[in-house]
Amino acid sequence: MVPQHFLEDIKTRAKSLKKHIVYPDATDERAIKAARIVTDEGTATISLIGKETDIRAKAEEIGVNLQGVRVVDPEKASNLSDFANIFYNLRKHKGMTIEEAHETMKHPLYYAGMMVREGHADGSVAGSLSTTGDVIRAAILCIGLKEGISTVSSFFIMVMPEKIYLFADSAVLPLPTMEQLVDIAISTSDNYKILMQEEPHTAMLSFSTRGSAEHELVEKVQQATKLCNEKRPDLKIDGEMQFDTAIVPSVGERKAPGSAVAGKANVLIFPDLQSGNIGYKIAQRLAKAEAIGPIVQGLNKPAYDLSRGCSVDDIVSTTAFNAVMGAA
Repeated sequence: MVPQHFLEDIKTRAKSLKKHIVYPDATDERAIKAARIVTDEGTATISLIGKETDIRAKAEEIGVNLQGVRVVDPEKASNLSDFANIFYNLRKHKGMTIEEAHETMKHPLYYAGMMVREGHADGSVAGSLSTTGDVIRAAILCIGLKEGISTVSSFFIMVMPEKIYLFADSAVLPLPTMEQLVDIAISTSDNYKILMQEEPHTAMLSFSTRGSAEHELVEKVQQATKLCNEKRPDLKIDGEMQFDTAIVPSVGERKAPGSAVAGKANVLIFPDLQSGNIGYKIAQRLAKAEAIGPIVQGLNKPAYDLSRGCSVDDIVSTTAFNAVMGAA
């Protein structure tokens, strides 16, 4: 994968897949403009989910023609009751009533999530209006978690001049447990392979390399690495190691001789959200890396969260990633 052509390659792959992606924040002019661009470029088929009169009024206000873009109003949808019954059966053990399920399904985030769950759409992109918490909650309750994974996390794609890295988790889990670190490492490794079509080399980062320091935080990363290797021996995951050990070949050879990952890492798993968030922003601001994301992972089907400060181009790009990831 050539870094300079990465996004173009992803869009080309998305076009060939002809996926159907839903936008639940459909009254946002950025989502409407993105829907027009994605449709014109042929990246995916788009459905705008929400109150139809509001969506069409906003489109007219900003001068966007919705020809070829689907508009789905949950309150008018013929399958609203069917979706409500499915949601009720999923949540009745938590005390939800059928009336509550019916009202919940009128919400664009939940209706969109059920469309994805039931195969009426391949993925969802939201967050330009909705909060991260609301986007992820609806996705977990409607779409559910991927088999073998119990953690929703995220990664950033860091496009450097000579190489592309995945950084995780940099946006969702403040202080992951040992078990959650395992889920993050496995999910990110699998997603690297899907996106890059190359083998992941995953480093479990710490301030210690192979026991050079003793601390409970180091021990947590060591235990997570061991469990990763037990659960997924097919993946190259190694740690604990310091950042330079992970990415600099000469340092990796010296500090972790014999490692299949040291000096060759392309997936970097940070021990907590503070280090992950700081790390990606340092790379973005000082190394001038292009940071794409965050991309939500761990769900059974893709439902991505955008920053509320996102641009139209961000939505267009995220839609392409959503389509490609949903095809795996």
